[in-house]
Formats: sequence, C-alpha cells, structure tokens
Amino acid sequence: MRRFLMTVGLALAALGVSAQTQAPVAAPANPVASAPNSLGVKSANIFQIAPSADADPKYKDQTNAQRAEVQPGNNAPVWRAVGQGVTGFTSLPKSQAPEAGNLIQPFVQYPGSRLSSAGESWRQVRNNIIIPYGAAVLLIAVGAMALFYFSKGTIELHGKETGRKIERFTPFERSAHWANAIAFCALAISGIVIAYGKYFLLPVLGDTLFGWLSFALKNIHNFAGPLFAVSLVIVFITFVKDNMPSKDDMVWLLKGGGLFSGTEVPSHRFNAGEKVLFWAGVLFLGAVVVASGLVLNMLIPGLIYERATMQIANMIHGVASLFMMAMFIGHIYMGTLGMRGAYKAMRTGYVDETWAKEHHELWYDDVKSGKIPAQRSTSAGAAPSSNTSTASA
Repeated sequence: MRRFLMTVGLALAALGVSAQTQAPVAAPANPVASAPNSLGVKSANIFQIAPSADADPKYKDQTNAQRAEVQPGNNAPVWRAVGQGVTGFTSLPKSQAPEAGNLIQPFVQYPGSRLSSAGESWRQVRNNIIIPYGAAVLLIAVGAMALFYFSKGTIELHGKETGRKIERFTPFERSAHWANAIAFCALAISGIVIAYGKYFLLPVLGDTLFGWLSFALKNIHNFAGPLFAVSLVIVFITFVKDNMPSKDDMVWLLKGGGLFSGTEVPSHRFNAGEKVLFWAGVLFLGAVVVASGLVLNMLIPGLIYERATMQIANMIHGVASLFMMAMFIGHIYMGTLGMRGAYKAMRTGYVDETWAKEHHELWYDDVKSGKIPAQRSTSAGAAPSSNTSTASA
C-alpha cells in the first residue's frame, strides 16, 4: 500500500512540473482572417465575418477567383456563365461538334413552354403537353370506336352473298399492306410503352423487368422504323392511283359515309374516308414521322446532330405519331370489327359481289362494265371459288 501511494504521488508531481514548464499558445493577431493557404483561399472565422460577403456593391460582378476569397467553394460566377451559353474549349472540330463546348443550351421559348434553357423548355413541352394531351387523343379515339361499336354494332350485309368473287387486292398489294401494318403495330406498341410505360407498366412489372422490356422494345422500334419507311413508299406508289380525289367523294363526305343514316353512299374502290386516311395519315403524317425518326436515329448523312435539332425532332415525332395512331385506330376498327368482310378482303384478297355492290357501288359498276377486271392477279393468285366473277358476268 505504501508503494502504491508513493507511485501516485510521483506521477502527480511530474504532471505539475510539465504544466508549469509548457509554453503558452499565443492568440492570432487578427482573429478574423489569416494568411491565404497554398490554394489562395483565405481562412476566416465564420462567426466574426463583417461585413457580409454580398455587401460589396460589385458582388454580382465578381469573378470566380474573387468570389473564392470571400466565399470559398462558391462557384456561382462559373455556373452563371455556363447558364448564359458561354462556350468553353474543346478539341473536337466545330464542323462535327459545334456545341461541344456548351454545357447548358441558350434560353428559348417553345410553344407551350416558359422562357428557359432549350433542354428545360423541351422537357416542359414533352411532359406538360405532348404526353398528357397525346394520351387524351388516343383515349378519345378508342372511346369513339367503342361507343360506335356498342351503339351501332358491326356493319352487316343487307343482301345475300352470291358466291361470285371479285379480287379486291392482289397478292402484291396485300403483302405491301401487311408489311406496313406489322411495322406500324410494332412501332405503335413500342412507342406507347416508351412514352407511357412508366405510368401503367412500371408499377406492375417493377424496375428490372420494365427496364428489360423497354430496352427490347426500343431496339424493335429502331429496326421496325426502316421497314415502315420502305413499306410506306411502296404502299403509296401501289395505291395512289385509286386514291385520287373525285367529285363523288364530296357527296360521301357530306353524307358522312352513311355511318349514321344506315344507308351506304356509293363510292369507288376506296371511299372518301379511306382517301383522307391515305393522304393525311399515310402520306403527310407518315412522311413527318419517318423524317423525324431518321433524324432521331441519326441516319441522315451530312446533318449535324445538335441537341436543339434532336429536341425539335423528338417533339415533331411525338405529335405526328400520336395523331397517326389516332387515325389508324379508326382504320383498324373498320377493317376488323366495324365492317363484316373487310378483314377477309385483305386476308384473302377477294370479296363477294354483294359486299362490293353495297360498300363500293361505283367500283362494282366499273367491274361489271368491264372497265376494271374482276381478276387482276395471275393464275397463282386465283380466287378460292370457281364462281369468280368476270367482266362479262
């Protein structure tokens, strides 16, 4: 016990001597700031800064180096310049990458957006206008077809079939149509998932499965696009002759095609409604969709693909695609549920004389008079019935 007390006493004595001999630490002469460090930044006591850094009347005009002295780490001048479209340095040639030195695009105002950077303006137009209103257009088209079907039902034949067939579509015409239709459906389904999938598929499938599905559909979209473009040209060349406007089309339009009166309006091989779809949907909207799609896929040689170019192409592509889908919803309805025998005509190529007379009476008259042959394809595509109508029948 005596040895333990002696040890404690010696330790305390040593500590006392050390405290007495230690030199006191001198306080800094200037408690507010010290000399700048190796980075050129002055240290400061944040509780003793006076006046405030923004008290300087030229505060907003400070360079980034000046701002770093009063507010270390505040790079507002740099980002303000970036936001104003200041071009930096890049080793890429300007002919290939004219905006590679610009991090943020200049301010623009697209229809329906606020004055903002081009990227933000594009986002506003897409998310606030194209996506919601495009969905409304598609739902209205689907709803209109559903309402018409449940109120009117399928358009049936009034007369009895004769068993005599008229060739409405040749094998080549059907091949062109189906190639275009399949490509269109692939593009429409993949496009809807890309644009709207996160709203109705992502909550059901989850992130991983939805990610794989979107990736697969995006590749399908890219490969179906060129097929759609080529088939669209073939469809236009194939059917343009029979889709030229005539004086009888105005009568058909004024009477609404007889859809509401229940009385068929005489028409040629294609009625006025089909011609409107051909010129407005196939030619105009189809050309816009294809052209904007080629820009988005960077397939137009010699075109410099700036961000603004891609953003504008994306908006045009979305609007044209949505209107095109809305128009073709009506076409698909009339070719399947809407009219008895319409789908069979495109599947087999032939229609009964009764169908031709009731739905396209002027075309039927031309066939019966010999102006148009009832059998236009070769023997390889002969009618399924031996009672095929001929010009002299």
